[in-house]
Amino acid sequence: MAPAIERAFGYSRLEAVALAINSPGGSAVQSARIADRIRTLGEEKGVPVLSFVDDVGASGGYWLACTGSEIFVHEASILGSIGVIFAGFGFDGALERLGVERRVHALGERKGMLDPFRPEKAEDVATLHAMQEDIHNVFIEWVRERRGVRLREDGDELFSGKVWTGRQAVALGLADGVGEMRQVIRERFGRKVRMRVALRRRRRFPLLPALPGLADALEERLLWARYGL
Repeated sequence: MAPAIERAFGYSRLEAVALAINSPGGSAVQSARIADRIRTLGEEKGVPVLSFVDDVGASGGYWLACTGSEIFVHEASILGSIGVIFAGFGFDGALERLGVERRVHALGERKGMLDPFRPEKAEDVATLHAMQEDIHNVFIEWVRERRGVRLREDGDELFSGKVWTGRQAVALGLADGVGEMRQVIRERFGRKVRMRVALRRRRRFPLLPALPGLADALEERLLWARYGL
């Protein structure tokens, strides 16, 4: 993303940068790094950054949306999911029924934590929960920093991982208004404003993904399926 971000802030006579966001989430660290780069360049250039959420701005997608000084949505957009998730499978019972022996050689008492081919341990789950709680707190602090007094509801529900429609998100202060990118930009900067594209969207779901990328494509598809898309 770095070249596209640099390009977006490198145009002459720049008035603003608009973020077109359509994401069900992803890595907290990568979301934060992208957000930090955009925010830093916005401050250096002295231009506003406006976020526009399409179908979904959830989890890491909402993290990115908060980079903007304002967030605009469609009434039927899905926003929120301010939480942290870890998902996997347990195959230890299947291996036992198949008569397969799992052999792992490691140094370090906790190496191989949450191995899906071994029974789950309570201490491993506790360690995972502690990590998730810390990351969740970082996410909450980011949202509070960016949204501030605009948040009209505080407490457990807002940061519970729940999602809302665009209309509900505006009412809660998670977004600022309903509006389409070109419409909002023209209203704010005049009908003669020129919009330059720094990064064109890739097709969301490749029809025939190459085998090495098949797992990534399936994982992405499952993320979108969580929101009925």
